Amino acid sequence: MRQRTNRGVCDMKKRTICDAIKEVLKDEKEGLTYLEIHSRIEERKLYEFGAKSPQAVVHGEIRRHCEDLEFPSASPVKFFKIIRTDRNTNYYGLVDDQNPSPIKGKDSDEPGNLQYVLDIEDELLPEEKMVQAYHRYLGDLKHSLLEKVRECHPSFFEKLVVDLLLAMGYGCDDKSGQVIGKSHDGGIDGIISEDKLGLNLIYIQAKRYNEGNSVGRPEIQRFIGAMQKAEKGVFITTSKFTKEALDFANAESRKHIRLIDGDSLVELMIKHSVGLERIKEYIVYKIDEDYFADIS
Repeated sequence: MRQRTNRGVCDMKKRTICDAIKEVLKDEKEGLTYLEIHSRIEERKLYEFGAKSPQAVVHGEIRRHCEDLEFPSASPVKFFKIIRTDRNTNYYGLVDDQNPSPIKGKDSDEPGNLQYVLDIEDELLPEEKMVQAYHRYLGDLKHSLLEKVRECHPSFFEKLVVDLLLAMGYGCDDKSGQVIGKSHDGGIDGIISEDKLGLNLIYIQAKRYNEGNSVGRPEIQRFIGAMQKAEKGVFITTSKFTKEALDFANAESRKHIRLIDGDSLVELMIKHSVGLERIKEYIVYKIDEDYFADIS
């Protein structure tokens, strides 16, 4: 009897938290809440917790290994999934690759929206809340930045797009961009030289339009005509392109044309810190399991 008890303690120490969770869930077709999973682990003595908040530890392991939940410290290996939601509570089960089941809400016969699951505040880990808050912040920043760009004078916007392409790595050096603007009547607003001799050029057209005033096919045709012998062109606008404009640019075989609309413009400005100042950075950590792997 003594020997069996010792073996059980030994097995408990060898078992990981994920192993214990999987053991609890293997026969639970309807799923369990993370609190119920923790209680079953304690009742069956499947794992010996050393943390002051073992429920939070179980919750964190489930979320990090849960299908369709992605955040910086989430594991690429998924053992669990959200089977259903009931009264703002998630019920977790094991991933079944042979018979995946959709996430369903309590009062719906249709698969629920994953965003609904992610928006259950009590189920989110602090890190997940940070990710969601950061995406909301980025959305607000993009909107404010686009409005700021639309308020700029057209000549400043021409300079902005040249600065952006240089920041993206185009050009042979930081002085290889040239704003043409009103001094040129051929429809070219800027030129980027990709080599010292200026043999390889990128022509730029910049249109500072308000929302609702989309760039159509005729503008793209005029831009291509103004490029003359140049083979590379970038057309940037603060609005959008019509379907006809997009189709025409994609079908152009003689020249390489890239169209950048307002949404893509501000995303690139944020990515390359053009017109923005970095104030504060936050680092998200995760425990290095390999470092602790040799602990006896």
